Amino acid sequence: MPEGMKRNLNRRHVLKAGAAASVLPFIHTGKAFAETAIGTWPAGVSGDTAFVGVTIPLTGPYSADGHDLLKGYELAIEQLNNGGGVVSKQPNLTGKGVLGKKVVYKYADSQTKPNPAVQAQTNYISQDKAIMITGSLSSATAIAVEKLAQREKVLNMVGCSGANETTGKDCVRYGFRNQPSAYMADLALAPTLGKHLGKNLKAAYLVPDYVYGHSVFGTLSEIMAKDYGWKVATQQVAPLGTTNFSSYLLNCVNSGADVFVNITFGADAVSSTKQAKQFGLMAKMKQVQPNVSAFLPDGIGAELMQDTYGTLDFWWTQEDTDPMAKIFVDDFHKKYSYHPRWGAHIGYTQMMFWAEAVERAKSFNPVKVIKMLESGFKLDLPGGETWYRSFDHQAVRSVPVVLGKKPSEMKSKDDYFEILELVPGEKVMPPKGFQDCKLGPYV
Repeated sequence: MPEGMKRNLNRRHVLKAGAAASVLPFIHTGKAFAETAIGTWPAGVSGDTAFVGVTIPLTGPYSADGHDLLKGYELAIEQLNNGGGVVSKQPNLTGKGVLGKKVVYKYADSQTKPNPAVQAQTNYISQDKAIMITGSLSSATAIAVEKLAQREKVLNMVGCSGANETTGKDCVRYGFRNQPSAYMADLALAPTLGKHLGKNLKAAYLVPDYVYGHSVFGTLSEIMAKDYGWKVATQQVAPLGTTNFSSYLLNCVNSGADVFVNITFGADAVSSTKQAKQFGLMAKMKQVQPNVSAFLPDGIGAELMQDTYGTLDFWWTQEDTDPMAKIFVDDFHKKYSYHPRWGAHIGYTQMMFWAEAVERAKSFNPVKVIKMLESGFKLDLPGGETWYRSFDHQAVRSVPVVLGKKPSEMKSKDDYFEILELVPGEKVMPPKGFQDCKLGPYV
């Protein structure tokens, strides 16, 4: 064969091999496996640290919950590096970092908006070689960051996000969510509403105008109509960040509804609930907050919070029956002088799950870590046994259904809720194929 033809064939062979390396995560070479770089791996962990990028709302309507979420991340990272707390109870965590590397982080204010979150996480990936990114308190933000994670091939342990779409039609291979979806929370809540409030009622819904609000409204109104004969008296849709809800609430008052379902969140929930009292809704209608924002009772007081039905991701009095919750609540209270809310719980548990998956995978390679998370291994965490489904990356975990306590029933200044039921996650999971989730490629 002529020498020039040999060179051309060899060149084509090399190009084909290079193309294969860009598609397959692992290339077999003899007895060993040569792993191909992907995302920020291995550059991001080439030294003695592993960098995590965090974006949370420190300003804007969800800022109170954002500060709480950040504290959950901070406590988890402190214990991953130095030991103690729930770290000491996990099978593979050592308290000496993750795979021997100290976990370091930076955080940025997302302002409860997708663009600042994506910009900050893009910088963390490009400049700091973030090996994992996390955060969010808005589903619109969570979904935008998920898309970034998939594009950049960097693992994203989603912060707070309730919309079905996060692990539904907008799911990605590189994103994992701990918080119960709207489907899970609403399915857990519905039997309590049917039992305690009754059937064949009319409901007025106040809905924040973004993906989370529409997701909760769609799911809850459908379940209550199908199983309990509830009808939608009115659906009032308000922009995120609304301060004056008078026109929306007036329409609710005039709708003839029996129940006021307030889906707003954060500062919007505080404002709308206070104004609902002024418009007389509290006297005329039963109150439901499908996904209670963690600092709503602090903002409106126990008088307005009492007799309100809802769900939470986590409530600190779970410490009474859950040893892991007790450890977490005690450590958090000692460090920050208040009981953790559910934002802190999500930040804390997402860090623990990621670290345990890395240790089990014995690698920071995101493909290996994702496959380990998809394997369905279970951890005993604050809030109970938890694991991730392989086909949509939704955590299977309990959902607390709560009722606001009367002031006379409270045992401490922040003992706002009675936990009516801890609904097992297996009972409320969306069916496989829900919203046609397609996770996308590993590489």
